[in-house]
Amino acid sequence: MNIGFLITARLKSSRLPLKLLKDLGGRSVVERVIDRTKQVSYVNDIVLCTSTNPQDRPLADLALKNNIYYFLGSEEDVLKRLADAADFFEMDCFVNITGENPLFSIEYANLIADSLRTGHYDFVYLEGLPIGCACYGLNTKALKVICEVKKEVDTEIWGMLINRPDIFRVKKIEVSPAFNIGDVRITTDYIEDYQMIQKIYSNFPNAHTPSYFEVAELLKRKPEILKINAMRKQLALDPQVIKRIDTFYTEHKDMVLEMLSKRN
Repeated sequence: MNIGFLITARLKSSRLPLKLLKDLGGRSVVERVIDRTKQVSYVNDIVLCTSTNPQDRPLADLALKNNIYYFLGSEEDVLKRLADAADFFEMDCFVNITGENPLFSIEYANLIADSLRTGHYDFVYLEGLPIGCACYGLNTKALKVICEVKKEVDTEIWGMLINRPDIFRVKKIEVSPAFNIGDVRITTDYIEDYQMIQKIYSNFPNAHTPSYFEVAELLKRKPEILKINAMRKQLALDPQVIKRIDTFYTEHKDMVLEMLSKRN
């Protein structure tokens, strides 16, 4: 089985412009993500999936600089970009993280990759990690079915399209209480997020790639770090989008199940 690791990344952010290129202890945010992907077990190719928009070219250059592949795909349809990249690199399944999450859990990414390797899952997800620390596992054939039938084009937030155990083979991995540090954000959507992650990295040597457990222990010892971005809240998915997706699967469930049954 060919398991890949796909990093989705673009430079279009308006809340924190060029956030993926910002410095974290001598490495850019997205390079910190790349460093972590290289420590995940069972993974073959690592691919930075960005868009065909020329503004994203610096990301492709960083991929080459760090000896990983890049893929240029759809600007707005993230799921199609992932499906096309996985298809191009002949991946049976893959682990996914976005390039704005430079402290995702390597430990739990390993569990996701192992679940994809040993099980027959379409979607593997984590419950109990802070925002920005959880990866996902996806089956390429299942994802291609979704891309073939879905109506949504802007799929930057896509979990609702596949986290449906009545249709897809879904596995939930519950995080150990030792890893659960509460409802916090460890991502880089806003300047305060970046400042908090800068503070976290400043507690480790520049050449070190801290494990999530090390980060969790640090935040337990120094909870004042969490106050830096405490005012920022995660944006919720538009209720109208949720309604459209729910309605689609209600009306087309049998069709999707039939398509999934023919994939092997």
